[in-house]
Amino acid sequence: MTTNRRLFLQQFGATSLVSLGGIPPEFLSRAIAKDALPSRRETDSRILVVVQLSGGNDGLNTVVPFGHDEYYKARPGIAVGRSQVLRLDDQVGLHPQMTGMKQLYDDGRLAIVQGVGYPNPDRSHFRSMDIWHSGRPDTEYTRDGWLGRALDAALDQHSGSLPAIAFGMEKQPLALAAAKVNVPTVESLNGYQLQLRGTADGRKRFQKSLETMISLPASPGSELDFLRQTTQTAVRSAKRLKELQASYRSTAEYPGTPLANRLKAVAQMIAGELGTRIFYLSLGGFDTHSQQQGAHQALLRELSGAIAAFFEDLSGHGLDDRVMLATFSEFGRRVAENGSLGTDHGAASQMFIVTSAGKGGLYGEHPSLTDLQQGDLQYQTDFRSVYATLLEKWLDFPSESVLKGQFDTMEFV
Repeated sequence: MTTNRRLFLQQFGATSLVSLGGIPPEFLSRAIAKDALPSRRETDSRILVVVQLSGGNDGLNTVVPFGHDEYYKARPGIAVGRSQVLRLDDQVGLHPQMTGMKQLYDDGRLAIVQGVGYPNPDRSHFRSMDIWHSGRPDTEYTRDGWLGRALDAALDQHSGSLPAIAFGMEKQPLALAAAKVNVPTVESLNGYQLQLRGTADGRKRFQKSLETMISLPASPGSELDFLRQTTQTAVRSAKRLKELQASYRSTAEYPGTPLANRLKAVAQMIAGELGTRIFYLSLGGFDTHSQQQGAHQALLRELSGAIAAFFEDLSGHGLDDRVMLATFSEFGRRVAENGSLGTDHGAASQMFIVTSAGKGGLYGEHPSLTDLQQGDLQYQTDFRSVYATLLEKWLDFPSESVLKGQFDTMEFV
């Protein structure tokens, strides 16, 4: 071990902690503030926001097949009335609470991929979520996720930045688990700050030592250079976000919902130019086995209102064309309602993609409501085709090695 590294570890590793929201600095070794961003290609500035709809969203009451009598026969108690649907064509339309998403659709920004799923669907929350997170329905156990593998495979494209953040979550989702890249999980921007332990005098000495560490000369690629960059980027990113919280002005009126608050914070982080390419969020509550209507419409209102405000805010800052948002849920619900005016675990559903202007619309065929598999819709589009499109055509990451196979890409990018 070199003398410089030994000195650093003696001063910082054994007796103190520098963290952002309780996360050790090695998790932020690639984070960097706006004033130190490396030069990037156009595709390197593109951002993907993933919103997980946890619990199994009822796709049939989200994108409603109002033109099909079979839908009303299967759901006499919970179907959305024809006169209420926000029509997309003469066959399907959005739930009436999704006015914000309907406006994005009318603006050519919302792509709806219908009938998304995978072969031999699993109706277990845990197993199906693992499949979506890993992108590997062909294997039972995996320690990494589709986004984590993509980050590992494209290390050169996000060198010197914090490539991904799981935001507003208690633990890192499997989708972001990687072998080479550590992705922080941040519950809120308030917790994303430099934390120094000890007395006031001790903290001052520690801060001075940090500044000394940052200024030390080091050979590129050396151990000391890594440690210096770790310290430098942690301090700068914390400072940048603190400044941004004080100065950022939203250009949209966000609803006062948890998802809207999280997306507002994501907009702040995007404006802060940390170099982050992937943001991962979650909205729970979609396991609607009984008395579904009220709970489901509230969830769809929260989802739609938050996403609409988010893109209005991004547009006001000239950032919307750099950001793509995708939603997914671990499965859909059964076609027929149950005896508790709810729906049970099913299979295929839809994915929403907020994309570049002109690329919106309906993609894929709506699954048949009569040709069912054990009471469930049969998938029409493999979810890995959507993933491949997001990876290859938006983020410019490889997909075949990540998804362990070649999948057709789609035209919403």
